[in-house]
Amino acid sequence: MSRVHMIRHGRPASTWGEADQDPGLDAVGQAQARAVADILLALPDGERPDRVVSSPLRRCRETAQPLADALGMMVEIDPRVGEIPTPAALSAEERPAWLRAAFEGAWSDIRGELDYVAWTREVARAVASYPGAAVFSHFVALNAVVSVATGQTQVAAFRPDHVSVTVFDLINDDLILIENGREASTQVL
Repeated sequence: MSRVHMIRHGRPASTWGEADQDPGLDAVGQAQARAVADILLALPDGERPDRVVSSPLRRCRETAQPLADALGMMVEIDPRVGEIPTPAALSAEERPAWLRAAFEGAWSDIRGELDYVAWTREVARAVASYPGAAVFSHFVALNAVVSVATGQTQVAAFRPDHVSVTVFDLINDDLILIENGREASTQVL
């Protein structure tokens, strides 16, 4: 058995539809990144992450960096734990409405050129390939992995707050959900 911690990024400096399509963290998000690093470093031996993996997006990389610095290692970048792929025909302005519609249904209901059920399995396989790691990712990717681990079909299986830590054990190549991270008290959108 190996433990994997999956962490949603800290609070970004901007949100969907704003000018910056790859925002970093704001001051609150930077403080959240330092705090979650302290939480993970305080875990007992055998549970404390020994690898740091991140989505390629800046808000995740910046959330992962304090932990990587404290562990004396580089952040490993893996696009498989990145944001949900948006249909190519959608503009940045149309993306929030598309995401809202996706959140209301099942993975198989999402409209686009991608098989989003298969995408959830790919994200889960990626996370499972990092036993012992802290994986910094996104709201929808976290939901994808929780859905695969629990067999849920709803896109919004839960609402992870910024820097919430969701814990999985890897048993015989299967991710077993141990604990959902802290949920947001407000809507993500």
